[in-house]
Formats: sequence, structure tokens, C-alpha cells
Amino acid sequence: MAGGGIRIEGLTELTAAMARTVKLADAATRVATAKGAHALEGEIKKTLTARSHRKGTPTPSGPGEPPALVTGTLRRSVTVKGPLPAGRGRWEAQIGPTAVYGRIQGLGGVTGRGGTTTLPARPYVRPTFERAVASGLLAGIYHQAWLAALSKAR
Repeated sequence: MAGGGIRIEGLTELTAAMARTVKLADAATRVATAKGAHALEGEIKKTLTARSHRKGTPTPSGPGEPPALVTGTLRRSVTVKGPLPAGRGRWEAQIGPTAVYGRIQGLGGVTGRGGTTTLPARPYVRPTFERAVASGLLAGIYHQAWLAALSKAR
């Protein structure tokens, strides 16, 4: 090329390929978020099944331990909402109980008419999430989804 200029070829194709890759990665992230959320839902339900007792008998779980299974209502109430878009290229899901007493079981607090009863915290959502992160469960779900997306982008 005269005059010492540089000619770049294939820039249009490169831009199109990068846009396809971004689109595939975004779709993979949405799918991984859904799979991760449902995996966490299952793990939380396992945590809530670790101990049980008959209705009307004292709970066998101590403060700091997950609540014991009595009727299964709390366990059945753990659901997933999402994934929902959370900004460019980001997805989020919410996993937790819908039972009215789910929050006070996990976090503890004052309850009863006139605030006469104090329940100790019996955490079950956060510890289960932390175990899932530490075990690599969630990272594995995302890595697998992104690897599949990158394979399609080729």
C-alpha cells in the first residue's frame, strides 16, 4: 500500500461475530441464573429436611440451626422468582420462602400478640447459599453455560 497506510480487512465480520458472542453469552447467563436459582431452591429444601418432629412437640433444632420440619409448609413455600433482567448483561433471581413465618424463623425476632415471644434465629437461606458457593455448585453451572455459548459462537 502506497504512503505507508494500514489496511484492515474483516472488521465488519469481526464486529458481527463479537455481537453474536455477546448475545449468546447473555442468553447463557439467563439460563445459568435460572438453573442456579433452582439448584439453590433444592438445596434450601434439603436444609429444611435435615431435622423433623411431630406437630405439637418441642423443636429439636437449636438456635443457629435450621428450623426443623413439622408440616412441610415452610419447605414447600421456598420458591424461585426470575430470572429477571438486572441491567445490561445481568440477570437476577430471588429464592426464598413465601410462608408468613419464613423470615422470622430464619432471622429470629419478637412475635406473638403484643410481642410476647422472642424466637432465636434459625438461619437456613444464607448458610445454604454460602455452602453452594463454597462447593463450586453455582460457579460450575455458570461455567458450563458460558462454555456452551462460546462453543456455539465459533
